[in-house]
Amino acid sequence: MSDFVMPSLGADMEAGTLLDWYVKPGDTVKRGDIVALVDTSKAEIEVEIFEDGVIDELVVPVGVRVPVGAVLATLHPVGAKVAAAVGAPVEPAPPIPAPAPRAPPIAAPAPPPPSPPSAGPAPPAPAPVPAAAGTNHRLRVSPLARRVAEQLGVDLATVTGTGPNGAITRADVERVSTVAVPAPQAAVAPPPPPEPVDRQAAMRAAIGALMARSKREIPHYYLQLEIDMSRAIEWLHETNLERPVNDRLLPSALLLSAVARAAVEMPEMNGFWIDDAFRPGSGVHLGVAISLRGGGLVAPALHDADRKSLAEIMAGVRDLVQRARAGRLRSSEMSDPTLTVTNLGEHGVDLVHGVIYPPQVALVGFGAVRERPWTADGMLGVRPTVTATLAADHRASDGHTGSRLLTLIDRQLQKPETL
Repeated sequence: MSDFVMPSLGADMEAGTLLDWYVKPGDTVKRGDIVALVDTSKAEIEVEIFEDGVIDELVVPVGVRVPVGAVLATLHPVGAKVAAAVGAPVEPAPPIPAPAPRAPPIAAPAPPPPSPPSAGPAPPAPAPVPAAAGTNHRLRVSPLARRVAEQLGVDLATVTGTGPNGAITRADVERVSTVAVPAPQAAVAPPPPPEPVDRQAAMRAAIGALMARSKREIPHYYLQLEIDMSRAIEWLHETNLERPVNDRLLPSALLLSAVARAAVEMPEMNGFWIDDAFRPGSGVHLGVAISLRGGGLVAPALHDADRKSLAEIMAGVRDLVQRARAGRLRSSEMSDPTLTVTNLGEHGVDLVHGVIYPPQVALVGFGAVRERPWTADGMLGVRPTVTATLAADHRASDGHTGSRLLTLIDRQLQKPETL
């Protein structure tokens, strides 16, 4: 037996509201199956399960808000159920204890020896003996008495009936109860529906609290580097001529791929600071910062970005953006980004200094690709460039390490055909 708990869907999440169950008791689930829909302060997240098994019980009903770590459901291994079905040995049920011996009946005094009949009055008839306690018989209870007993919490087995044939009446129940029967009341109006939650305000509060925590606890340092994008843009233009319009690549795909490949060579920038120690990520899972309609921000993970082709990265980003803005992200995408990338170039911003998303240790930012004066081989010209920035945690790295990461990103972008 194991527990399926409310996952932490980000460092800023303290509790979540269960919106829907996609499974029921008895359903078989596999690792990665979506089993529930949870509402956080930022979005509605489809929660996945991380082990195989059979659902035993849904502990939390729909509509209830519970803290991170609270048990949502219980499940048992599939094999345990199958073994029992094919005749695996089953533990014998505990023996039923023998009933406690009844007290021996009190022997009636021996009758006196018969005496000769006399003319005196006949002896009185013996009084009826009540049935012994525990005799198995059905209680006679009027419907009204049964309803009153339920209201007052009276055990009908303790009530002596005075009605016909020993039937229990309302008066009998009231006599036993020490609480007066409440007078019938008028129908109570249903409570007003809860006030709608201002998701925008809740998201801004969550983001503000997390960023304040980041700036308070993480000793940030910042670096920036101007990167020549002429080769990358030229290669992108040529390769897009051979692609259908819907499959064309954007510069953001090149930037994400370059960061992912640089992170492989700099694992100390790809991970988490937990319990006063750095823990490297299990893979390069880039958190892609996505602005939501109406404001707000989420950064779901693009898993194993270093192993994806540019086409796969582009398709993955489009999918994340679409589902993020529709409120259909998955729990695994919100819980394990190892390095976040933010790109405000599409908004015309030249430079962005980000705030690290704890417990990560770095964040890479990009501005817009613009034509700027550039010198190469002693010649002054105009080339498309982008400003790359790094916000990093001084507890996990220093400026030398951070500058190597930016240099590696630059090197990757000078060879776009290898990305």
